[in-house]
Amino acid sequence: MAVCNGDSKLEISSAEQNGSCEGAVAILDAGAQYGKVIDRRVREMCVRSEILPLETPAFAIREQGYRAIIISGGPASVYAEDAPWFDPAIFTIGKPVLGICYGMQMMNKVFGGTVHKKSVREDGVFTIGLDNTCSLFRGLQKDELVLLTHGDSVDKVADGFKVVAQSGNIIAGIANEQKKLYGTQFHPEVDLTERGIEMLRNFLFEIAGCTSNFTVQNRQQVCIDDIKEKVKKSKVLVLLSGGVDSTVCTALLNKALNQDQVIAVHIDNGFMRKRESQSVEEALTKLGIKLKVVNAAHTFYNGTTTLPISEEDRTPRKRISKTLNMTTNPEEKRKIIGDTFVKVANEVIGELNLKPEEVFLAQGTLRPDLIESASHLASGKADVIKTHHNDTELIRKLRDEGKVIEPLKDFHKDEVRALGRELGLPEEIVSRHPFPGPGLSIRVICAEEPYICKDFAETNNILKIITDFSASIKKPHTLLQRVKSCISGEEEEKLMQITSLHSLNAFLLPIKTVGVQGDCRSYSYVCGITSKESPHWESLMFLARLIPRMCHTINRVVYVFGSHVKEPPTDITPTFLTTGVLSTLRQADFVAHSILRESGYSGKISQMPIILTPLHFDRDPLQKQPSCRRSVVVRTFITSDFMTGIPATPGNHIPEEVVLKMVNEIKKIPGISRVLYDLTSKPPGTTEWE
Repeated sequence: MAVCNGDSKLEISSAEQNGSCEGAVAILDAGAQYGKVIDRRVREMCVRSEILPLETPAFAIREQGYRAIIISGGPASVYAEDAPWFDPAIFTIGKPVLGICYGMQMMNKVFGGTVHKKSVREDGVFTIGLDNTCSLFRGLQKDELVLLTHGDSVDKVADGFKVVAQSGNIIAGIANEQKKLYGTQFHPEVDLTERGIEMLRNFLFEIAGCTSNFTVQNRQQVCIDDIKEKVKKSKVLVLLSGGVDSTVCTALLNKALNQDQVIAVHIDNGFMRKRESQSVEEALTKLGIKLKVVNAAHTFYNGTTTLPISEEDRTPRKRISKTLNMTTNPEEKRKIIGDTFVKVANEVIGELNLKPEEVFLAQGTLRPDLIESASHLASGKADVIKTHHNDTELIRKLRDEGKVIEPLKDFHKDEVRALGRELGLPEEIVSRHPFPGPGLSIRVICAEEPYICKDFAETNNILKIITDFSASIKKPHTLLQRVKSCISGEEEEKLMQITSLHSLNAFLLPIKTVGVQGDCRSYSYVCGITSKESPHWESLMFLARLIPRMCHTINRVVYVFGSHVKEPPTDITPTFLTTGVLSTLRQADFVAHSILRESGYSGKISQMPIILTPLHFDRDPLQKQPSCRRSVVVRTFITSDFMTGIPATPGNHIPEEVVLKMVNEIKKIPGISRVLYDLTSKPPGTTEWE
């Protein structure tokens, strides 16, 4: 792989082995979802970096020779009683410091500033104003697009600091140039901050004086050496889904070990796409990988796991979960599936007459999986966004016993693709859209009853004010002031223009989906938008960015295709992981992806989950018609790091006629009420709905 392009593993120099980190950057981990991305960005610039616990003492950083400090974001509040401890001397040992999000708030508090929880959250991409005379922003425009994801904001700026960035009336950047201390409320490390790399480059080279002389060696060889050293003569059972991660993992194992040491198993869990298991077997056979296919659909449908008695219960007591086909909670679904994978793998070991203590379990686990699951391997303080099937409690137990091989655990998705190409895997496998291990099971929104909390009516009133803003502004209302307090003058002007030109209606849908807000997991409402005319996508995307900021209980916004929705559903079609429900989703997924492939736009979209929701539109409430149909969501997603991303805008990233063709063909599937289009970026919405 090319040197210093992010696709390389770092050579451990003699200086590192001796504990010296001369010239390196210390990244103090406060639990950010993007902590590892900071590390990766620094190393891409050929500057050595090490992720350290937030509580690392200042003297240790100074004595080991670190040149600069970057403090990550995190889910905590600096004013909370249980806020993570840190050594305030990190700011006074003469090292340049860049505090990101939570890191900026720490810095501000240490020097006498204040931080408060504001009524306004910022989760998404915003245009902020920069002071480009500040060394951190030198060479940038005065207005730049950045990712903000926070609920706490700097109130009073610390003595000796000046404001160098603002998002409306919210402080987005502070600096003390003399002490070389800088803070950004936004995330310069992610792709959604358009010129974030330049900001990091300014900090590393212009401010901190780092040199880009970090030696690298081939990452593939390091992975192979690690596998050989750990496995020795033992056997390795690799669970192979056919996706890029598990296939690259298997190819690495095949290269590192003798063929008779690697047992590749594809477990059909009953949640695969149409013809998926068959095509996986055919593709891997062509690669010379001997594959054992296990049909375990029945085992998974009836799978259970052990769970805490309740979320509040901190004792070791456990309860048995419901069977998977009766479970609605997405976290429980993921845990059952992860644990059932391990149980089926153990059965395979027994069938092959192998000794469990002599067999390792191999997985294609990636760095983002571990971060979102809050695994200590990726971050000590991250909040759980969703449990990945390859990072359940049982998997963690096996890991603690040293029985799990995860050669890709330090890789991000694009790096895995590059490694796959280097290993000689064909492009159709390397460039496949990711498909989660739990498969279609987490693309069915299961529910027994509608999700309607006490704020349902009030939030609906706020949505009405937003989508009818040009008329609402003429009728003073307490909620109107709340809406106006959340937006800048420029945004208010744009909202006036959109609502004057387009006849829109927004409403809550009585279901929950997973999101990420301020580095924390959210599990809350979806907002639907309907229009009397053809969708104006730029306006809809603007509203999708605005609404979650004003309504913190909303983490996802969708456009509802079809005629104007007069009576939004307030109940749901009871939905579980039954064969009929899965067949409906399987066909919708097949139709949508076939159209995307035929259009030639598969390569432009990073991932396209198709989701089945328990929503039945277009029922006359007077007739009291029961909810018996379901609706499909098309979730297009564009990203390079899979930690942040945007929806594809029809007419821009993907032709509108391609999307409309998907809608028309999906509507022909029996039992489908409407088709929805996800307008949400990540954050506040995750890639998957569960």
